[in-house]
Amino acid sequence: MAEHQHQTERAGDKISLWEATTEAGALNPLRENIRTDVCIVGAGISGLTTAYTLVRAGKKVVVLDDGLVGRGMTGRTTAHIVNALDDRYYEIEKLHGEEGSRMAAESHTAAIDRVEENVTAERIDCQFERLDGYLFEPPNEPIDNLNEEFEACLRAGLDVELVNRAPMEGLDSGPAIKFKNQAQFHPLHYLRGLAAAIERYGGKIFTGTRVVDVQESDNGVAKTKDGFTIEAQSFVVATNTPINDRYVIHTKQAPYTTYVIGLRVPKGSVTRALFWDTAQHAGEEDQAIGMVPYHYVRVAEDENGNEVLVVGGEDHKTGQADDFEQRYQRLEDWTRVRWPNAGEVVFRWSGQVMEPEDMMGFIGRNPSDKDNVYIATGDSGNGMTHGTIAGILIPDLILGRENRWAKLYDPSRLSFKSAGDFLKENINVAAQYRDYVTGGDVRSRQEIAPGQGAVLRRGLKKLACYRDDSGTLHEMTAICPHLKCIVHWNRNEKTWDCPCHGSRFDAMGHVLNGPSVADLAPVAADASTA
Repeated sequence: MAEHQHQTERAGDKISLWEATTEAGALNPLRENIRTDVCIVGAGISGLTTAYTLVRAGKKVVVLDDGLVGRGMTGRTTAHIVNALDDRYYEIEKLHGEEGSRMAAESHTAAIDRVEENVTAERIDCQFERLDGYLFEPPNEPIDNLNEEFEACLRAGLDVELVNRAPMEGLDSGPAIKFKNQAQFHPLHYLRGLAAAIERYGGKIFTGTRVVDVQESDNGVAKTKDGFTIEAQSFVVATNTPINDRYVIHTKQAPYTTYVIGLRVPKGSVTRALFWDTAQHAGEEDQAIGMVPYHYVRVAEDENGNEVLVVGGEDHKTGQADDFEQRYQRLEDWTRVRWPNAGEVVFRWSGQVMEPEDMMGFIGRNPSDKDNVYIATGDSGNGMTHGTIAGILIPDLILGRENRWAKLYDPSRLSFKSAGDFLKENINVAAQYRDYVTGGDVRSRQEIAPGQGAVLRRGLKKLACYRDDSGTLHEMTAICPHLKCIVHWNRNEKTWDCPCHGSRFDAMGHVLNGPSVADLAPVAADASTA
């Protein structure tokens, strides 16, 4: 039980800078049936921003989360608040036209402004800061892509400037696009402030409460694992990836794991700015959907006010790589060339991003439900702004207000121009089912060291086996409850990760991240061979 409690505090074994500098708090489970206007599942940035907007509009709102506020993927971001998207604007133009590109720029710009408005209105102490951002090419790369992106940014209406170099210590970046008036903050401090405001305005937040079903009807019902029900006129599923949609959305986006390191730097030695490069992929695995920068950088502060250089990237498909040591090392090597004064690495963690097939998030009515069920997913590496866009767009839909971004983010949309990426990702998912006929990670349970896990074949079955620090072996089915893929052991975060749709389970098999709502089923171990 203690091990599960540890994991409910965050979505992996590694602790992020934000988690290390925020008090965890206590769980507050729902213990009764309840009625409300709007029920929101998920207490990350999408869920709480939506809740905050709705309670300010006079709606009765209940927020539910299996873990603590923000301790899903919001707590594992690097918290860039930007309209400089991970996907290139010239690529967005190809898929959505110039008007779609302008709507993307407009909505993300509005999201930055909305975060600032919320911080000001509620006096949230979250280190919110406006600053510039710089996008540059890797060394020895032609600047054709950069020039093309700059022209697309201008057409999208962004406030950008082409400069001779980004302000880095150790390396001349060459030409860079300067994105003006971006922002950053401490994401968990921001959510703590939003949560307090929601409750002040009459909203209710219940943590330690797992929703296992959202039933569509004119006045719907959500059910919790503990058997309680929540009746509501509208439901919002804001769980990073939807737990209520079994098939449709999961064929239109893919889960990617991304890595982050934090290095101590002398105070004031690094320019207060955001930095991104245009590198494409880290290793030999399949390239990500779209064009995803694989280095992103900012400065933050720890609990003592010391500055930490936060550097992320090295993405790969979730559950489909196991070389995290090398990825952390490549991030460190890349950083030390550009900021040679960087000191000790004091944080290492990973997170998960959902990459939509056509680069835009899915925010709005869920395609497979009636009109009163909404989803927010497909952050595409820009979760802070996508989550805030959800907190603007979904309340407009619930309140019957027109929103000019609704079509761009409509979860029901079809994108024929991105059919190639759609096909590639779904072929990749299909290929994961070959794990049913392969061997295990180890031949016997004796090979599993304390504190480690491995998939073991027993006859026709595959088992997820974890040996705890005391030496006791715990066996579970290795089949993900969502769509029956075989999970993989993640040595970095000590989790079981589904390589198909991104469900994550802690070492003992308790679900941490959807789309699964169920744990890995335990299997009785044969004590003679443990």
